Amino acid sequence: MRDTLAKLRAPHVILLLIAAILVARLADMALFPLMDTTEARYGEMARKMALLGDWITPWADDGVPFWGKPPLSFWITALSFRLFGVSEFTARLPHFLCALLIGAMVWDLARRQYGARAALLSASVLTGSALFLVSSGAVMTDTALVLGTTAAMYGFWLALNDPSLTLRQRGAWVFFIGVAIGLLAKGPLTLVLAGLPLFIWVTLARKWKETFRNLPWVLGTLFVAALVLPWYILAEQKTPGFLDYFIIGEHWSRFMVPGWKGDLYGTAHRYPPGTIWLFSLLALLPWSISLFVGAWQSRGETPPNEKPADASWTRYLFLWALLPLIFFTAARNIIWTYALPSLPAAALLLGGWMAQRSQKSEIWAIAGLSIVFCLTAGAGVGLALFPNLLERSTAKSIAQAYMRYKYEPDQPLFFVTHRPFSAGFYTLDHARLVSAMGDIAANLASPGGYLAVPASVMAKFAKPDDLEIEYDLGRFGEYELLHVHRMKAPHDGEHTPIALAY
Repeated sequence: MRDTLAKLRAPHVILLLIAAILVARLADMALFPLMDTTEARYGEMARKMALLGDWITPWADDGVPFWGKPPLSFWITALSFRLFGVSEFTARLPHFLCALLIGAMVWDLARRQYGARAALLSASVLTGSALFLVSSGAVMTDTALVLGTTAAMYGFWLALNDPSLTLRQRGAWVFFIGVAIGLLAKGPLTLVLAGLPLFIWVTLARKWKETFRNLPWVLGTLFVAALVLPWYILAEQKTPGFLDYFIIGEHWSRFMVPGWKGDLYGTAHRYPPGTIWLFSLLALLPWSISLFVGAWQSRGETPPNEKPADASWTRYLFLWALLPLIFFTAARNIIWTYALPSLPAAALLLGGWMAQRSQKSEIWAIAGLSIVFCLTAGAGVGLALFPNLLERSTAKSIAQAYMRYKYEPDQPLFFVTHRPFSAGFYTLDHARLVSAMGDIAANLASPGGYLAVPASVMAKFAKPDDLEIEYDLGRFGEYELLHVHRMKAPHDGEHTPIALAY
């Protein structure tokens, strides 16, 4: 009787934990500031897109086009700003919705292939995976890319294997929609991440006849071209050089040239070959640990009477999960989000394995989700109680103080040698960068302005002779905020510099 009650309650507990994690993630999206560099950079580019109404070129800075990524992620963030206003939450909301769509496709595929139990376990693995959870509420391009690759893989499988003709036809068009999404989210990399596993699977399964018969390749290709090519053509026409940098630089040199120096928007990352496999283990936490423990403890058990996995389906998932990692194995210029396209397939594999492996799988799913919920909710509570925890990762405090004290609209906030991306977002693009202290006065459009001085150098701060410090407004985050005024020409003799008082 107790075992029966446990089986009845466990799915409800899992669903409750998944819902609680999603609610906690939504709360974190509103509480956390946009983090330098990726989130704040992409959030500011989307804000400029929404403000300017320029839907062709994302702008990295005034007069500097951003050629590093296609615009889909900026489009959806800018649209969110237009609909709901500019904030951290509205910047992240579209990416959260992309993650929900990915989760829905994983759920549906697992339900069709394994049954309801495996669908719930697969959804648990995906929801609780560290990288997927972080990406689901972050302003970045990767979630939109994975939406595209997942839709392509989801649609292709339905188009070739679903018994319903209507669903096979729908799946075929979902496949082409996924390809278009990927090409507008990340570019030709989509064709590798989805196309390579599909090509090998079709070859091994000898499904070439069904592939050409069940998918409308001519109409589908024209459909994708109609959605994708206009932007690529307009982007090159508007800012010539885009295609060369994007195709050659971002899709060859970035991965194949160690320490690539051609990155226009950041610094190349240099890791040993094979680092992507370590990133994939980190991406799957806590499952990469808890499932090994669960497998060890359940050894010798009689497997539950679940629907067996089809060999062709299992091969499909392994190719989907492993080939992106194999593709990036030799690359040194990578970051951990490169493991993200493998996670939907990994969740399907692990969820199916859990359903067929052990009667205690729900217990291990509950344990893993409980850990994830505590960490997700704890992060939000910690930030609410200690709002200064992330000040080293964002310029939100100094930017908000500047916006609060700003006396005239033409008085910018100056940063010397380094301007955080978040400063541009939170000051609504009033933050300016100068290469040296002596350049500040020359860049003042009006007599006054503001200066952000890193607190670490404030004690040895030397004021330029052509500036007068009118107010020291205090320390905000990692910066001291000064109101400065251009020095008037002296009428008699040399002007005595004003000492900075504390």
